[in-house]
Amino acid sequence: MIETTEYKQGGRKLLSGPALDALDFPLPAELEAGEPPEARGLARDEVRLMVSYLPDGYTAHSQFRDLGDFLRADDVLVINTSGTMNAALRAVRGDGTELELHFSTHLPADLWIVELRQPHEGSTAPFRTARSGESLRLPESGSVELLAPYTSDRSTAPDSEGTRLWVAVLSVPTPLDEYLCKHGFPIRYSYVRDEWPASYYQTVYATEVGSAEMPSAGRAFTPELLTKLVARGVRIAPLLLHTGVASLEDHEPPYEEYYRVPTETARAVNEARASGGRVVAVGTTVVRALETVADEHGVAHPGEGWTRLLIVPERGVRVVDGLLTGLHEPRSTHLAMLETIAGRDALRTAYAEALRERYLWHEFGDLHLILPRPSAA
Repeated sequence: MIETTEYKQGGRKLLSGPALDALDFPLPAELEAGEPPEARGLARDEVRLMVSYLPDGYTAHSQFRDLGDFLRADDVLVINTSGTMNAALRAVRGDGTELELHFSTHLPADLWIVELRQPHEGSTAPFRTARSGESLRLPESGSVELLAPYTSDRSTAPDSEGTRLWVAVLSVPTPLDEYLCKHGFPIRYSYVRDEWPASYYQTVYATEVGSAEMPSAGRAFTPELLTKLVARGVRIAPLLLHTGVASLEDHEPPYEEYYRVPTETARAVNEARASGGRVVAVGTTVVRALETVADEHGVAHPGEGWTRLLIVPERGVRVVDGLLTGLHEPRSTHLAMLETIAGRDALRTAYAEALRERYLWHEFGDLHLILPRPSAA
């Protein structure tokens, strides 16, 4: 029996365990991509691409470098230009316990949301027994002080028992970007067996480092592919959303993440919708940012701030027509976003097809493009 978990926004229940049960499925370990495609003898854009057409979920199979075959000259492809930090650091408690500290979200007043993890069977697992006021040692005489447990539900008081996320203040001897470049390393989970250079965790169009984990839906793009898309008339529009740490163990909803949607991107989205073009988000981060700045009339506005928006079927989407994304873990809250865009039946069809055709999951895996049929655009 899968336990019931409730996700709330503004005190209202949006998604619960039973709702996610229908998005549960067995994921064979051999379908978890444990290394970059380059290590498998492939170029970035040679990963596979599954295309799902709405509303019926009809699927086509291709290679990512042929993405332009599925887009039109009046489509707008919205990308997230956030770069990936070396967000993991070695940390030591006062009693000598060695931990791994993950930077997640940079908050106002120079505070951070951080995650504590501990070595476990060749990987790491959440560490949940830290205390408020505790200080951990970092490399080169750095330190981090845990101020209070972090909670995404502001209607409840933080509880330090069992928490893995903390609001913290950092003290390091050099600017943080230099410090992380020298001492940090990319966050990786158990399915990634080896350490890979930071360059493997960057998209080719990253402009501003700030994501704890790679906005991985855009990893397969190459400069050549982007040039081909632009030559075909596809419009590329950038925005920024700095991703926080994932929760593979707890399937928690996303929490505050910083975003910035430029005026030019909001205008491109609105012009596409007015002319019958499709707005295709590259990654769930782009959906979250665009839907945060979209009003109830389906108009996107420029904006900047921290978003707590959770995209679920009850809320719907207002400006996003299609989505390019990776393949997500069973019962992941990202699947609720995909269901919002595609519908449950089409999503079930797509994931059954991905399993049957042995697509690869996670940030180094294959990609999934969800589009309305051209006649329905």
